[in-house]
Amino acid sequence: SSLSFDLWPLARPLLFSLEPELAHNLMIGLLKRWSAVISGQLSSKDPARNPRLATERAGLRFPNPLGLSAGLDKDAQAIPVWQAMGFGFIEVGTVTALPQPGNPRPRLFRLPADRALINRMGFNNQGAEAMAARLQRLRDRNLDLVPLGVNIGKSKVTPPETAAADYARSTDLLADLADYLVVNVSSPNTPGLRDLQQADEVRRIVEAVQGPNQRLIRPRPVLLKLAPDLDDQAALDCARAALDSGCTGLILTNTSIDFSGLQTPTDGMSGGLSGAPIFPRSTALLRLVRQELGPDPLLIGVGGILSP
Repeated sequence: SSLSFDLWPLARPLLFSLEPELAHNLMIGLLKRWSAVISGQLSSKDPARNPRLATERAGLRFPNPLGLSAGLDKDAQAIPVWQAMGFGFIEVGTVTALPQPGNPRPRLFRLPADRALINRMGFNNQGAEAMAARLQRLRDRNLDLVPLGVNIGKSKVTPPETAAADYARSTDLLADLADYLVVNVSSPNTPGLRDLQQADEVRRIVEAVQGPNQRLIRPRPVLLKLAPDLDDQAALDCARAALDSGCTGLILTNTSIDFSGLQTPTDGMSGGLSGAPIFPRSTALLRLVRQELGPDPLLIGVGGILSP
């Protein structure tokens, strides 16, 4: 609403005076309470529901092509509010089979001069069982929801050699409650996770996810999320392996570990960079994959989107 835009210049300095993760948690807490009482429905006259923006892909109807990416609502606590903000689809997570606290704080850093964040959260989340219970309660409310994606990662304590079973466990719990699934092998904040961005590992994990997924009456589209730091050939190899294993498409891209060219000093910071600095590489990789793999795969671009 116009009111919220009028308030933002006042609210931003206040929020930015708080430690970043504290500000995030306060907002999620408020939005969780709000989500318990609203439907998230928008008027057909709302710009986000203009029929010209609607698209159908992978058997899903997206009222508009601008979605909320994973990482903001890790435990699926505020879905009706995101919808009320106008998003055409919503992705929650990253969720892991086992609950985990994530990395030690501080683990979230603001870079206002670069219009960016660095995070090393480490998949802090309440686990797949807790998310399944929350999504079941949400589905039981019979709200008319935009497409809902669930982003799945590897539990930190799970060794790489049993990663596939870890992803399959989360899929088994959550696939039936999601509209699409995302296999995340590209966060820089779980040790060894990015090593899974190889064609053989991608095949192994996607095939494990497809096990419980294909047992559903209506199997869900599965997407693979890749990092912007892969070179072109490695990204294409992973993309082809994903599609060969039954993926519907790809999400390009996750956060970056390349901090070059930033105005803000990053001493003592590690993790994944998001925001304006990754837009060029993310978009170039999106363009490359579309050119090389043709019009069929569903591609979702992420990273650096800062305006309508």
